[in-house]
Amino acid sequence: MNIIEKMNETPLVFDGAMGTVIYEKGVFVNACYDELNLTNPNLIKSIHQEYINSGCDVILTNTFGANKFKLEKYGLSNKLYEINYKGAMIAREAAKDEIFVLASVGPCIEKGKSITIENIDSLKENYEIQMKALYDAKVDGIMFESHYNIEELEIASEIAKKYKLPTIASLACNKERETLNGLDIKHAIILLDKNKNIDSIGLNCIVGPHAMLALLEETINLTQKPFVVEPNAGHPQNVEGRMIYMSTPEYFTTYCQNYIRLGARGVGGCCGTNPNHIKEMARTIKALTGVKKHLVVEKIEVKNTFDIKITPKEEKSNFARKLFSSKKAVTIEITPPRSVVLDSMLDKVRDCKNAGIDAINIPDGPRASSRISSLVSALIIEKTIGIETILHYCCRDRNLIGMQSDLLGGFAGGLKNYLIVTGDPPKLGDYPGATAVFDIDAVGLTKVVHNLNHGSDIAGNPINPPTSILIGVGANPCAVNIEQELNHFYNKYQAGAEYAITQPVFDSEALLGFLDKASKKGINLPVVAGIWPLVSLKNALFLKNEVPGVYIPDSIIEKMEKAKTKEEGVKIGIEIAHEIKEKISPHVAGFQISAPFGKVDLALEVVK
Repeated sequence: MNIIEKMNETPLVFDGAMGTVIYEKGVFVNACYDELNLTNPNLIKSIHQEYINSGCDVILTNTFGANKFKLEKYGLSNKLYEINYKGAMIAREAAKDEIFVLASVGPCIEKGKSITIENIDSLKENYEIQMKALYDAKVDGIMFESHYNIEELEIASEIAKKYKLPTIASLACNKERETLNGLDIKHAIILLDKNKNIDSIGLNCIVGPHAMLALLEETINLTQKPFVVEPNAGHPQNVEGRMIYMSTPEYFTTYCQNYIRLGARGVGGCCGTNPNHIKEMARTIKALTGVKKHLVVEKIEVKNTFDIKITPKEEKSNFARKLFSSKKAVTIEITPPRSVVLDSMLDKVRDCKNAGIDAINIPDGPRASSRISSLVSALIIEKTIGIETILHYCCRDRNLIGMQSDLLGGFAGGLKNYLIVTGDPPKLGDYPGATAVFDIDAVGLTKVVHNLNHGSDIAGNPINPPTSILIGVGANPCAVNIEQELNHFYNKYQAGAEYAITQPVFDSEALLGFLDKASKKGINLPVVAGIWPLVSLKNALFLKNEVPGVYIPDSIIEKMEKAKTKEEGVKIGIEIAHEIKEKISPHVAGFQISAPFGKVDLALEVVK
C-alpha cells in the first residue's frame, strides 16, 4: 500500500521541521543544511530518529533546498545527485521500512520570478537529476514543500511521475489567502486538483495553527485528493535578537485535532515545530475516532433461540418516562470528588432531589481526570438519596471485556440510564503519559449496549434476561466539521441510541440548525440540551479555548466582559443561561445543567 492509499484509509502523522531542529543543534543559519547529508549524516539521522520516536508515520528527507539553483550559492551544484541520494538514504536507514519516507523538495524558482526560456531547460535538468537520485534511494514519494509557482509544480510532478513516485504538492500561503506569487489560494488548489500528476494537495509554512485552520476551512472541499496540513508553530517573536516560536505543543495539538475533524488526511509541523510538538500531537491524533482502528462490533437483531422480553425505551426508567413525555426532563451534572469521602457530593444531590430534579448526571473522568469511580458514585447516590442517575461511560480507560462487565454489573446494581461517550484523550488531564485503550468508540459501545438489551453479549452468548439500559449518546451542535458530526451522530442513532445530550450550548442558533439538519437526515431522538451557567469572564475564556467541543460566540464573551465584580459575573452568566434555555426550550426534550466548580445552587438557579 503506497502512502496515498494509506492516507485514504486513515489520517497519517507527519514529522516536524528539519531546519528548526538543525539550528537548535547548533548549526549556523548561513550553513548549507542539505550538505549535512554528506558532512554530518549522524546528526541528520538522529533528528529523523527523534521524530520517529515521537510517533510519526511519515518522515521527510533533509533535501528541501537540495536543488541546483540553491546549491550553486554554496558551490555545491556538482553534488546535486549525491546530496539528494544520501539525504534519502539516511532517512530510509532511520525508518527501517517501518514508516513512510517522503522526499522533501522545495521550489527552485525564486519568489516573484517566473519560468522563462532562459531557465526552463536548467529547471527540467535539475528535476530530472533530483527525481532519479530520490528514486534510486527508494523513497515512498515526493512532497513538494512550500511551493508557490503552479507552472513549476506542473514540470516537477510530470518528471516525478516518470519514476511512478506518489506526489504531494503543498503550497505556502499567507493570511491574505494568496500564494507567495500572489495567486488566489482557491484558484491554485483548483489547478492542482486538475493536475493528474499530483496525487495529494497540502498547505504548509508561513502561517500558524489558528490561521491555517481558517485556510483549511476554505479550501479542503475544493478537491477530493487527500489533504495534508503542516502549519508553523506560530508567529516567531524576537527574544534578544533571536526569533523564537512561543506556541506550546498543546496549543499546536489542539488545532491539529481540528484539521483531522475537517477532513485532513495528513498533519505535521513546519517552521518552529520540533519532536515535542509531534509527540504531543501524535499521541492525541492516533486516539481520535476515525484515526484509530477500533474493534468491530456488529449490531444484532432479536433472535428466537430463547424467549426474551425487550423493554420499550419509554419504560426503562423514571427518567425515560419523563424524556418521552410532553414534559421537559431536567438533570444536573455533578462530578465525583477526588476523595473517598462522598458526604459533600451527597448533600448536593439531596438538594437536587428536593428541588424536583429528574436525574443526576455523573461524568466519567471528565477531561481525563482521575476521580472516585463514576459507577460507584452512581450506585451510592441511587441507594442513599433515592434519585436516578445518568452514568456517563467512556471508552478511553477500559478494554471491551471490562466495559461489558461494567455495563452488566451496573445494571444489576440498579443503574438504568447511561450516556455513552468516546472520552477525552489522556493528554488533556493530569496523566498525559497514560495509555488510552479506545478498543471501540461511542458508536461501537452503543452497539454493545444495544446487543445486551437484546439478549446477547459481544461473543454472541445469550443474556437472559436481557438488560434494559436507556442508551444515551453525545452530540456537538457546534463541531468544527458539522457534516462529519452529523454523520457520526447518525451512526450512533443507527447503532441503537435512544436519546442524546449535547455539549453546553452557548449558540442557540447553532443548536437549532443542528437539530434541523439531524431531522432531515432521519435522526429521530429526543435531545437534552447542555446548559452551563458561566461564573466569570475567565471561566468563559477557559471553556472557549481549552475544553474540546465547547464553542462560545464572541457575543457571549462581550457580555461577560461587562461584569465589574464576581457577583455581577455570576448574575450575567445565569441570565445568559436563562436566555438560551428559553429560546431552545420548544425544540428539545430537556436540559442537562452543569454545576460549575460544584456550585449546585447556580444550577438550581438556572432551573428556576
